[in-house]
Amino acid sequence: MPEFTLSVCGPVSWNHILVLDTLPAPVPHMQFARDAWWTVGGTSAGKALHLQALGRHPVLHALIADDDAGRSVSRSLAAAGVEVRAYPSEHTESHVNLMDPTGGRVSLYVQVPTAPSDEAVAEVARGMSRSTHAIVDLSPFGAAVLATLSAAPSKPMIWADLHDYDGTSEFHEPFVRHSDVVFMNDDAVDDPWQLLDSCLARGPRLAVCTRGAQGAIALEAGGRRTSVPAAAVGVIADTNGAGDAFMAGFLDAYARGANVAASLSAGAEQAVVALTTRHLHPLLDAANPEHDRS
Repeated sequence: MPEFTLSVCGPVSWNHILVLDTLPAPVPHMQFARDAWWTVGGTSAGKALHLQALGRHPVLHALIADDDAGRSVSRSLAAAGVEVRAYPSEHTESHVNLMDPTGGRVSLYVQVPTAPSDEAVAEVARGMSRSTHAIVDLSPFGAAVLATLSAAPSKPMIWADLHDYDGTSEFHEPFVRHSDVVFMNDDAVDDPWQLLDSCLARGPRLAVCTRGAQGAIALEAGGRRTSVPAAAVGVIADTNGAGDAFMAGFLDAYARGANVAASLSAGAEQAVVALTTRHLHPLLDAANPEHDRS
C-alpha cells in the first residue's frame, strides 16, 4: 500500500461570529449580540484542521490575499500546524455568521476571492495528482482544479463534499461525476437514500449523507446500505464545521482500513469535536489569539 498523502483544495475564510437570541426577522429592528468572536472559517480549513489533529498532515491549497483577513487566516492555520499553500486573490474570503443558541445560522458573505489564474489551477492540480487522496471542495477554484485533475493520467482518490445538494444542481454535477466518494447532508431532500442512489449512478463508489440528530447513512456501489446514530454530545458551543469534521473522521478511519459502519461512527465522533468548540477545531483555541470579543 502506498504511503498516505493528502491534499485539500477549496475555501478558507476569516469570519466574525455573532450569537443572537434569535435570527433576524426581515423587518427593521435592533438586537444585542450574546457573544461575538473572530475565527478561521471555510469548509476546506475545517477539514484540514481535523485531519491535521488526526495525524494526517494535509496540504491545504487556498486562495488567500495579502490583506488583514488573509494574514489572520494564515497565522492561525500555521500556529495550528496546517501546511497552507496560498494562491493570489484580490480579497480573502470573509463572512459574518449570525448564529442562534440552537445552531441556526445565516452566513453573510462580505468578501469572496477572485478567480484563480490558470497557472495557479495547474500548479494545484499537479500537486494534488501526486497525493494518494484529494479533497476538492465546492467552489469555482475547486471546480477548475477538478477539471484539470480529472484529466490527469495519474489521479488520487477524490473526495467531494456536496453540502446541501438537492440532486439536480448543475454546479455540483462535475463534483459528483469525477469523485470516488461524495458527502452531503439531507437538508434539501425528503428521501436521502434516493439522493445517494442518484449520485452513485453517475460514478462514485460510495456516497454518505449526514442527518444531524438522526445520525448518518451510506450507500456503496454494490447497493449495500449502512446507517449509524449520531454520537452523544453534551453542551454545544458552536455548530460551524461539524460536517467537515464528520468527513475528516470518516476519511481517516476509511483510509486506515475500517469498514463503512466503523468509518461512519468515527465521523460522528469527530463531529462532536467541532460541536464542543467555538472554533472549527480546538487546535485554534490556542492558535487564534484574535478570537476574543471585539
